[in-house]
Amino acid sequence: MAEVRYPDLPAGGPLLLRSLVRVGGRPRRVSALPPTVARVRGHRQDVARLARYDEVCGYTLRDAVSPTWIHVLTFGLQLALMSQRDFPFGLAGLVHVSNDMTLLAPVHVADPLDLSVRASGLAPHRRGATFDLLGEARVDGQVVWQGRSTYLARGVAVPGEPEPRMRAKDPGVRVSQVWRLPADLGRRYAAVSGDVNPIHLSALAARAFGFPSMIVHGMWTHARALAALEGRLGTTYRVAVDFTKPIPLPGRVGFAAQEDGDGIRFAVRSRSGTPCLLGDVTHP
Repeated sequence: MAEVRYPDLPAGGPLLLRSLVRVGGRPRRVSALPPTVARVRGHRQDVARLARYDEVCGYTLRDAVSPTWIHVLTFGLQLALMSQRDFPFGLAGLVHVSNDMTLLAPVHVADPLDLSVRASGLAPHRRGATFDLLGEARVDGQVVWQGRSTYLARGVAVPGEPEPRMRAKDPGVRVSQVWRLPADLGRRYAAVSGDVNPIHLSALAARAFGFPSMIVHGMWTHARALAALEGRLGTTYRVAVDFTKPIPLPGRVGFAAQEDGDGIRFAVRSRSGTPCLLGDVTHP
């Protein structure tokens, strides 16, 4: 497997813009993903940025960091991988459909992190193709976090037939919290996450991509849900979510959660009750 090493995490903004403008010349049939891993060793976490991230997402500032924060740290490597010339999918039009991550050991803000991302799991989908970006974080050689971001590339053909996919289930209980989402939430989250996709920042850009207004980042919704469960998660766990419906900005959504065996099912719902995010926490 080829390896691309970076001295520190790549800046997300320039990479995202480069990938967005590289629309022409992308293949409409794809049979394989490049065997490349993007890697950074010994990353020192930015405490001030973490504090701003925690504030935007509703977390309590503490020494142990959240798994969604580690995802944010790997996001620049995701963009670096997707901006490589041999990567078959441009970022324009990609849909983040699900996220699955496991916190295998507590990670502290002072821990230097070895981070990596690679692509895998190319599969046919009824609307195109899906693929996974697999992230990993290590502390002193020990794997402490693993993440899987699944993206849908619409209108792309890959060999094979689509297989049915299990989706997280709605907990089926009433909402216990209501979150009011201000119009500037996309810009605030972009500033701490590095995800400056214009559909979250500009109503005009969002309409150009088929949305009636700006939409909130799916990973903000994911993080906000975990923040709502913060006292019930434990120190190690797996959390998997499906992004089922975009949330317009400004807006209002409700949060519901229910204990389920040794885990928790949760949902973020629109004002009409339609699930926008479904997830579950388990303790493997």
